[in-house]
Amino acid sequence: MAKKILGYIKLQVPAGSATPSPPIGPALGQRGVNIMGFCKEFNARTEKEAKGTPLPTVITVYQDKSFTFLTKTPPATWYLKQATGLKSGSKLVGRETAGTVKVSQLREIAEKKMKDLNANDLDAATKIIEGSARAMGLEVVEG
Repeated sequence: MAKKILGYIKLQVPAGSATPSPPIGPALGQRGVNIMGFCKEFNARTEKEAKGTPLPTVITVYQDKSFTFLTKTPPATWYLKQATGLKSGSKLVGRETAGTVKVSQLREIAEKKMKDLNANDLDAATKIIEGSARAMGLEVVEG
């Protein structure tokens, strides 16, 4: 018989550096999950990622206080900041640009994020990433 699901916890955890401090500790503690067990397992599973890469994580908590978790690809904005070398996007989106990004870079990011995007093909995924770039105040150029 399948385990009964108690709930889901969604967190953005830096790769390889999960600690019992907030926000992880309190979120897991409320559900009665073994916090150190999660931290050790998460760090072991994400050690191949660049340290500090933000990974959206969905933790499924079961009735018997056991858990499973699924990590997703880093956010598109993180990839865009890496591609452009920016610390943050534009403060006045639509009035000033923070930088430029090439369509080829958008396509690379779309390929990396394809499994987490709601798109049927690479062109649609590229348009989603382009929207994120424009929301950050980046100018999209050909190339």
